[in-house]
Amino acid sequence: MTATFTDAFLLVAERHAAWGAEQLEALGRVLPEGPWTADLEQCTYQSGGRTVRVGLLGSYDLSERSWLWAWANPGLQGSAVVAASERIADFGRRNGVPELRTEGVDLSGFGDPRRAAEALAFVGMGVLGAPGYIGQSAGPETRVYFAPDDPQIPRANLDPITMPRFLMTGAGLFGRSAREVVSGYFADHGVPVDVAADRIRAHLPDGRVAEVGFDAYGRIAGISATANGH
Repeated sequence: MTATFTDAFLLVAERHAAWGAEQLEALGRVLPEGPWTADLEQCTYQSGGRTVRVGLLGSYDLSERSWLWAWANPGLQGSAVVAASERIADFGRRNGVPELRTEGVDLSGFGDPRRAAEALAFVGMGVLGAPGYIGQSAGPETRVYFAPDDPQIPRANLDPITMPRFLMTGAGLFGRSAREVVSGYFADHGVPVDVAADRIRAHLPDGRVAEVGFDAYGRIAGISATANGH
């Protein structure tokens, strides 16, 4: 049987799925892929001529198919660069999420262990409210993951035009609860909502009201944004 994440982990993942997809796209616009270097003592990452402050989330061992949170790395324990991963562990302990509070996660039973490692980095980013995450090869058998912590990386603004695309993308990432994806997206943007059995209405910063409807199976059935009162 193929391994899966716990329900507690997937609930956190869904809550940040749409906002995370939106934020990763924003990160890609200001920090493009390319040759890179990192200075863990200085908590910096450099790529494409830009240097940003980062925290280290963790690493994925391709041969062992296992994830190690940065705070559990013996050579880095107690250093400034792992402080972000320590906050993720604290969140995991407070909220009963095993994958976030244990030193390492065995991913060998997953159908796609590499994708599972990306999911751990993605959820770590969401827990921190970080403006993205960065995954890079650090050798033939290792990938490392960073979370930017730098005002140079802006948080994406809620755009009513692109909002439907990110909600649908987020709903498809883990495929469990579209309602959690939608409510989490608006919560991450600090947008107040009215919740009904078959819809969520959000009062957007520009004065418009967004409405997301759900069908009998809990899937997103429609997304609209109209002027308040219309």
